[in-house]
Amino acid sequence: MLHHVELWVPDLGRAVASWGWLLTRLGHEPHQVWPTGRSWRAGETYIVVEQSPAMAVGQHDRMRPGLNHLAFHVPGDRADLDALVETATEHGWRLLFPERHPYAGGPGHCAAYLENADGFEVELVAGSG
Repeated sequence: MLHHVELWVPDLGRAVASWGWLLTRLGHEPHQVWPTGRSWRAGETYIVVEQSPAMAVGQHDRMRPGLNHLAFHVPGDRADLDALVETATEHGWRLLFPERHPYAGGPGHCAAYLENADGFEVELVAGSG
């Protein structure tokens, strides 16, 4: 089982606004708070966003080697996914591949692909996907 994921972000406030909203909507609960970071927990797994003073200058690029995206199950069905996507833009996310939504991952794979202002991508999978 995954223990935790730590994302270094260029702007903590922006990250808390986008990631905090999304993770809470997906059932995670606030876990830790410190001056340069926050975390949200679901079961034994937690996700951290941190604006670390040790971070190198530059922006995350999901198209370079490293993390491309995180994928999450959306509690519920297609209607729940659509409701989440509909409000995501109010919280710093934009829909990727809108012309193929919600089957950008292929036929029978109902999911939304979102990207936040810092270039982090999430895949939100509806149903058992």
